[in-house]
Amino acid sequence: MTDNSGKILKSINPTRIVLPIVIGLAVTAYLMYREYEPGSLSLLSFSYKSIIWLLLAVLLMGLRDFGYILRLRILSSNKVSWRSSFNIIMLWEFTSAITPSAVGGTSVAVFFINKEGIRLGKSTAVVLVTSFLDELFFILTFPLLVILIGSSNIFSPDQQQAIVPWYQNQFAIFALIGYALKVLYTIIVSYGLFVNPRGLKWLLLWIFKLPIIRKWRPQANESGSELVQASREFKQWPRKNWLKAFLATALSWTARYWVVNALIIAFFGIKWLSWDEHILVFGKQLVMWIMMLVSPTPGGTGFAEYVFSSFLGSFIPAGTGIALAFIWRLVSYYPYLLIGAFVIPKWVKKHFVTRRK
Repeated sequence: MTDNSGKILKSINPTRIVLPIVIGLAVTAYLMYREYEPGSLSLLSFSYKSIIWLLLAVLLMGLRDFGYILRLRILSSNKVSWRSSFNIIMLWEFTSAITPSAVGGTSVAVFFINKEGIRLGKSTAVVLVTSFLDELFFILTFPLLVILIGSSNIFSPDQQQAIVPWYQNQFAIFALIGYALKVLYTIIVSYGLFVNPRGLKWLLLWIFKLPIIRKWRPQANESGSELVQASREFKQWPRKNWLKAFLATALSWTARYWVVNALIIAFFGIKWLSWDEHILVFGKQLVMWIMMLVSPTPGGTGFAEYVFSSFLGSFIPAGTGIALAFIWRLVSYYPYLLIGAFVIPKWVKKHFVTRRK
């Protein structure tokens, strides 16, 4: 891990926020130009009521982060402080925001947790368990919402598309591919973490036979042994701990999905959507996040704005989709770029510069 620190620190350089910001603004400008209708943006008027709902949207994102921080504390048996947990989550989100959605920040999260005093094997196990819980929430919630809402509605951007068979619907295809990948990943993680951790260690050592990374094979062997030990600890966990960790996960994702509902109410009023439509908007966001797995851009930027305006366009006035999508990303994406850019220098100074001195 020490030998690899330089590469990891380079990958989280704050200057990397430039690319996703440029992509996001460029795509937003282009789509707004293409979608613009005279007078449509006047519908996005600000009032004291809209400000209250905007603040609620920000609060929901804060609640989402609190759920992640709480989960990290639970999984680390409270060995990571609240401040350190906050730093880890912000660094994690920052890395996710500057890497393609399919990669995410999970690959370097082990590094962040390990530097906060958790042994390497336990850090690896904690990251795997967080991924397992995230995917478990998707796997359980997705089919429930499809049954509750109906596949024709949840996969279709409007009523005309609702009559199209699912296999001719591009959104349905993207979502089902993403869901299949999540199920496959969850099976692999579950098997390696709870059934055969020694098999996962063997796979790790086999991968580290590659010439490029062979020199780190001894560290991989040590990490694999610690992973086996950490797996034993998690398998002996009481059910109440698993329930707490899963509830914290559900809190995080549920809060994030309600952000769009709060934004729609902020600009178009609480009566714009019926209760059934609010549930439908919630379900469509889950499908959107699954589709964003295939996005090659950092943090899904550009792709997210396009999917938002196309997939949720029937719930907002014509001509305002991209503008609302941009506001959505201002609340749910860009803050992590800025917070990460401030947190990283202090974190690096604490864990590298100060310790070297």
